[in-house]
Amino acid sequence: MDLRKLKTLIDLVAESDIAELEVTEGEGKVRIVKSSAYLQNQQVMMMPQQMMSQAMPTVTTAPAAPIAAPVENAAPAVPEGYLVKSPMVGTFYRSSAPGSAPFVNIGSSVKEGETLCIIEAMKLLNEIEADASGVITQILVENGQPVEYGQPLFVIG
Repeated sequence: MDLRKLKTLIDLVAESDIAELEVTEGEGKVRIVKSSAYLQNQQVMMMPQQMMSQAMPTVTTAPAAPIAAPVENAAPAVPEGYLVKSPMVGTFYRSSAPGSAPFVNIGSSVKEGETLCIIEAMKLLNEIEADASGVITQILVENGQPVEYGQPLFVIG
């Protein structure tokens, strides 16, 4: 992969809400990871497959304006129960087709291995299955919303 393509990919990741991007082209593999949005500087790291054993080079974008975080008196509430997290970056869908009934609703009883939702990633529809049995107590993502890797999707009580 040439340097112009890498620069374009780095710029795309830096300007988007994507936290991580991995591209395989031929035998080469590049992984670009954006650091936390709460840091003063946004950092994008490249990790070509040939450099896995070496230190990763870091490309730093222009410093971002400081983000003033709102001060909250109470700690954020941690949902009670088992969290089903997104295994990938993509778009969250509650049903198999527009207008179809959702796979699960709040109060639905689910068994381990049962389909909870679909995440579309790179034009592929991936069924996300329950990791545990129980009752859906919360749905934490809206239909059609983009999701990140590791983002909580459901709470099973």
